[in-house]
Amino acid sequence: MRRYLRNLFKDESGSVESSLVLIPLLSLFLIAGQLTVALHSRNMEKMLAQDEASNRAISGEFKDSDTYFRIYSPDPNQNLDLVISHRKKSLIQLIPGLSQLIGSDLQTDVSGIAIIENQR
Repeated sequence: MRRYLRNLFKDESGSVESSLVLIPLLSLFLIAGQLTVALHSRNMEKMLAQDEASNRAISGEFKDSDTYFRIYSPDPNQNLDLVISHRKKSLIQLIPGLSQLIGSDLQTDVSGIAIIENQR
């Protein structure tokens, strides 16, 4: 029995083949995970940017980073304005050195748009 166990642990057939499969599989898993994290982060930032734009359009309190446009309205009693809020955030890196590999920082840059209805 002892001899059987010793031979079982010394036998390394299949180790090289499993490592040849595991390394690309792990890389593929990390790439898929990075894409999932990037898409989720972008969607959350887009939702927050849209929420900020809507809140600022209602409250009238704007930041310096917001873009503000006047829109022509044929109705003299109502003026329309447009506010665009911007958000930028760095992404979590699951693959070390990915930003150096692609040559840029991993960031999301999204904007939210809202119409301000001014009654005059």
